Parts: sequence; structure tokens; C-alpha cells
Amino acid sequence: MTFSLELKDRFASEFLGKDPKNELWKDAGSALENLISGKGKGSDFLGWVRYPQRLLSSELDRIVSEAERIRSQSETVVLIGIGGSYLGAKAVIDATKPHFFRPKIGSPEIIYAGHHLDGRYHSELLKYLETREFSINVISKSGTTTEPALAFRLLWNLAKKKYGDRASQRVIATTDSAKGALRKMSEVLGFSTFSIPDDVGGRYSVSTPVGLVPIAIAGIDVRTFAAGFRDAADHLLSKTSPEENLSCRYAVLRNRFYREGRKIEVLSNFTPSLSTLTEWWKQLYGESEGKDGKGIFPAGVNLTTDLHSMGQYLQEGERNLFETVLRPEEASADPVVPADEEDLDGLNFLAGKPMREVNRQAILGTLAAHSEGNVPCIEICFPDTGPEYIGNLMYFFELACGISGSLSGVNPFDQPGVEAYKRNMFALLGKSGFEELREKLRAKGI
Repeated sequence: MTFSLELKDRFASEFLGKDPKNELWKDAGSALENLISGKGKGSDFLGWVRYPQRLLSSELDRIVSEAERIRSQSETVVLIGIGGSYLGAKAVIDATKPHFFRPKIGSPEIIYAGHHLDGRYHSELLKYLETREFSINVISKSGTTTEPALAFRLLWNLAKKKYGDRASQRVIATTDSAKGALRKMSEVLGFSTFSIPDDVGGRYSVSTPVGLVPIAIAGIDVRTFAAGFRDAADHLLSKTSPEENLSCRYAVLRNRFYREGRKIEVLSNFTPSLSTLTEWWKQLYGESEGKDGKGIFPAGVNLTTDLHSMGQYLQEGERNLFETVLRPEEASADPVVPADEEDLDGLNFLAGKPMREVNRQAILGTLAAHSEGNVPCIEICFPDTGPEYIGNLMYFFELACGISGSLSGVNPFDQPGVEAYKRNMFALLGKSGFEELREKLRAKGI
């Protein structure tokens, strides 16, 4: 296996000026060096940088074994998590699994909970699971994050009613290796467990058991995915010259646009299976860079669908954005447009063309149009959406994010702003220790 990803700036270079060798290249090289050496801001959370290289085959074997055990007893597996605890796995599952299949015991569907607090969703989920053979993979480092903790309480209560003494055999908990509520619960109740590395934050955790366990439960070749991640790490960490390192190049490009007033990056894909990967990317970059009054705002569109909604804004709206396009060269089954004798829809000019070719020309036409509309466009090209190349792509984005955050002068590995809503919510719900804040909120009429 090899790293197979290409970055093209043919629709972006004309917006960059004549001298691409600005100070950002030097800063990108320093940021890369800090990531490799484990120095700089957020150094306590750099375990993800080399985790793909240090992942033991014995750990992968245990992941595969436990996944097969869960699959063999389940029609449905509920993945409980929020943010990085579920988005990475969901991105890989959605990218690589068939769009349409019939779930059954041994080949379960994956559904999600714990990523919001909507009562209707959880009520309908519990009713649905009453008639399904289900298992749970709950992911939380502390076990006390409100959304997944509440979802697990609801589902664990149902599992106990449905399976009695065998309920614990239906749960895999991925949590802290030594402490926290979920670790203690797992020890008391006898759940199978996997550990979240202490030095890896949630949004960088898809190559750890946080992502690998549900990916394996979904029936995806998790060893191939892990190998793709490792190949990307081997390749990118060996390219210490920033001009030769694709993650550095991407980080420099986006920060140059940012300094020129383009505050929004739109990640575009023309492949429906990549829509959740866009959501993962949004969390990765938004939570890593959006602090201290700084940061590129990460947005996403699914094309050609959104060309019939957001396409007008992309073409002619405010020119405060740039676009990054994901371009897999799919080689899977591909229907050919049939000829029609009457040609009432006027589409015979496409007869004999595979859908892949039609989509490819739509991509090129869109890139040309947006570029002509004063939107710089970066292309990220890779062979297909199989697990190996999705692994390549995700490590590329993670490394670029660490570099890009450093270029903007923030710590890309913390998320202090996320705690603000939690404190207010706890106060309003009457949690002990938040009485003073509750009174302040009530005084504001909240």
C-alpha cells in the first residue's frame, strides 16, 4: 500500500500573486517540526501524530475479534458519542459502505445516539430497538458528557429489560484507561472495554479504538483503513521540507487566502458518500482553529445537489471565501446512460457515457465557473472512497490542521469555548455547584 493523494491548485494559483515563497512556508516548516518532535502548543495531545505507526497488530486483532462477536448477535448497533467520538467513524462508514443494504444479524446497521438531546429522536429510537436485536458501542473519555451519558442511560435501561443478565454482553465501552464514570461502570457491570489514549483528543481520534471499533463493527476492513492511515503518516512525516509536504502546502494555501480576507472555506464533494466526511472535517477545523477571535470558518456543500441551492451564492455572492474540492476517481460499478429512440428528454448526447464521466465533467465545469467567479479552488484528488484512501485523506487533513492552527497562532488541540454552553446548561438544570451562575442567568431573564 502507498500514500495516494494529490493536491492541485490550478484553479487557485492565479489568486495567489507572483511569489508563493512567503513567510508562511517557513512557519509551516516550524509547525511540522514541532508536531514531529512533540513540542509547541498543545504538546500533551500530540499522540495522534504517530499513533498509526505505533498501533499494535494485537490491538487490531482484538478489535476485529470483539467486532465480530458484536456483529454475530446484532441486527442493529447503536454508536453513542458526540463530536470526535462518533463523527470520524461515521465518516468512514458512510464513505465505504454500500448506500443500500438489508441489515441482519451478522451484518448489522449502524445507527447513532448521544450526539444531541432531542426527546422525539430518543423516544422513537427506543421504540425501534424494542423489536431489534441490538448492541451498543458507547464512547466517552469521562462518561459524564451530558448527551452521550443520557443516551446510554436510556439504552442501557432498555438493554437490561430486554436481555436481563446477558445485557452486559451487548455493550462495548471505549473510554479512559484508568478513571472516569464510564470506566468505573464498565468494571462494575462487566462491559468489554477499549481505551482512549491519554494524549489524543477526540477530533483526532479516528485512528484509535474510538474509530476503529465501530468501523470494524460495520464490517469494514479495519486493517486496510489503519494501513492507509499509517501509510499517510509514514509519507507525510518523512517530507520535512514544507514545499514537498502536501499537508504543509494545504495549510499554507488556506492561510494565504485567510490573510487576503477570505474568511470562509467551503469543502465541496460530488460524491454523496462523502457528506459525513465533510461534517468530520468541519468539526476538526472549526474546533481546532476557531478561537481567540481568529479562524477560517469551515463550511460544506454536497454537489451537484447544492449547486441548485447554494450554487448561486458560490458563483456570485460575497467574495470572502475559497473552495476545496474532494475528487475521488471512482472505479466501481458505474451505469452507462442508455440511448432512447424518441429522445424526449434531449439527453441522447450523453448516451453511451458512464455516469462517472458525466460527474467528472460536472466537477471540471464547476471548478472553471467558480474560478471565473473569483473563487479560488483547491483540488484534493485520490483514487476512490475505499478504506485505504479514506485513511490517507483523514491523516492528511489532521496533520494539515495541526500545522494550519499553528500558522494562525492558536492552540489547535484544545477547545475552551465548548465548555460555555455546558456551564449554562448545568446551571439552568439545577446541577449542584452552579447556583451562582443560575442566579445570574435568571437575572437576565433566561
